[in-house]
Amino acid sequence: MGSGQVTSWQGKNITVAGLGVSGISAARALAGLGASVTVVDGGDSEGHRARAAELGELGIAVRLADAETLPEGTDLVVTSPGWKPESPLFAAAAAAGVEVVGDVEIAWQLRGPDAAPWLAITGTNGKTTTTQMLASILKAAGLRTAAVGNIGTPIIDVVLGEEKYDVLAVELSSYQLHWAPSLRAHSAAVLNLAPDHLDWHGSMEAYAADKGRIYEGNTVACVYNVADPATEALVVEADVEEGCRAIGFTLGAPGPSMLGVVDGILVDRAFVENRQKNAQELAEVKDVNPPAPHNIANALAAAALARAFGVAPRAVRDGLRDFRPDAHRVALVDEVAGVTYVDDSKATNTHAAEASLAAFEPVVWIAGGLAKGATFDELVQKSAKRMRAAVLIGADRALIAEALARHAPEVPVVDLDRTDTGAMLAAVREAARLAEPGDTVLLAPACASMDMFANYNKRGDAFADAVRELAAENA
Repeated sequence: MGSGQVTSWQGKNITVAGLGVSGISAARALAGLGASVTVVDGGDSEGHRARAAELGELGIAVRLADAETLPEGTDLVVTSPGWKPESPLFAAAAAAGVEVVGDVEIAWQLRGPDAAPWLAITGTNGKTTTTQMLASILKAAGLRTAAVGNIGTPIIDVVLGEEKYDVLAVELSSYQLHWAPSLRAHSAAVLNLAPDHLDWHGSMEAYAADKGRIYEGNTVACVYNVADPATEALVVEADVEEGCRAIGFTLGAPGPSMLGVVDGILVDRAFVENRQKNAQELAEVKDVNPPAPHNIANALAAAALARAFGVAPRAVRDGLRDFRPDAHRVALVDEVAGVTYVDDSKATNTHAAEASLAAFEPVVWIAGGLAKGATFDELVQKSAKRMRAAVLIGADRALIAEALARHAPEVPVVDLDRTDTGAMLAAVREAARLAEPGDTVLLAPACASMDMFANYNKRGDAFADAVRELAAENA
């Protein structure tokens, strides 16, 4: 990193909003570059105070139990991803003429002259899986890379770290993109668009616009989902570098400038000579784990970004073979009495649940939680024919029950009137009672987990524990 970048932060008064992982990362980095940093957070728990004490040792001021007042003299606000645009702190910043950006924007500004290019990924669902697939492919090609961003490793830490990379696989949420105005990726993909986080963005239009920011200034490729015209529309609207190409991916046979599937083979008609007539075999569908339709789409998107970076076909195949999905993402838990139990607790919205349901039939569906403003009619209409039964849990289960009553009255529904964590064991027992040999009991909640669990991981763990208890009883 050049000295000009260091001195640009020297003496600036920076307010960091949020004492979470990304906020702490930004605060440490900017203080290390000579800025005067104050972190504000509305919490005041023992954990908050412990983190504040650690930052205090670095000369970073922390103000707890007050996230609304803008510290006097602030030159810039750096926000953590979850803070809503209408937060009082940001209103105060706007009134004072102070810019608000996110940690991704700071990371982008801190990149050195020889920084690794970014291959960026967003979408309503599949971001993490696709980013990990991409990183696996890049590693198979012998490239120094890391999966970063919304995936867990703060991107500022990677940008400022000592390890050097050839390219980064970057997962970006709509929150992060909202606060990253100068980001310009090498290539980027929007996997899909469906209503999500509308309580944060205010409307579907605003949500889509923030997702579309990922294409701005792309230099090589804008990757879109042929089956989701809204993603292609974002490419059309984007202001990209001259020569940047629109590259589609499809589960069907691809046209020119697309990747797709032909006779169980993932093929490339985008990054080949004479793409009007030729196609390059990349991998087999069976190389994708698991080979569910939505996951094959993820693999095609990852392959498109890798090919845009010049990765050879063999590395695409090897990277997909090496990839192992995280827990709670269409994860097989066990088979009990001829019934398969699958954990897709990560399916926290209707779009993800629909993709999960499409991979199995017949299904006993376990769903429910916090709806986050979602409606379930379209999901039920598209998935009803696959359902043996439904078991509903959580605070907003009535919304799903009503959709089932309207569009799938023939599907038996068990409504568990409880929101304690023990409800999961009861749900699994009910699902087992309703299932027949050959069926799949699928946890794909279509809702957030915080009404009953700390996060979707804990919800998935509870499901797996319940299945194991059931298996022990049937042993």
